[in-house]
Amino acid sequence: MGAAIYNLGHLLFAPLGLFFVGYSLHRPLLQAIAIVWVSHIFFDRLLGYGLKYPAHFKDTHLQHVP
Repeated sequence: MGAAIYNLGHLLFAPLGLFFVGYSLHRPLLQAIAIVWVSHIFFDRLLGYGLKYPAHFKDTHLQHVP
């Protein structure tokens, strides 16, 4: 359950959708939240933290996190 929730928050669909909703509604706060969210996702990927496998939380699609 934890891996599924983590993975939902670390897919790019939601923050990109939020950005375009903020853009179309002229809401800079929504755009800023989306940019921070995307930056967080990319920083996680940079550190080697990927999407989690349900078998073990430290097993990701990029590597096994020690």
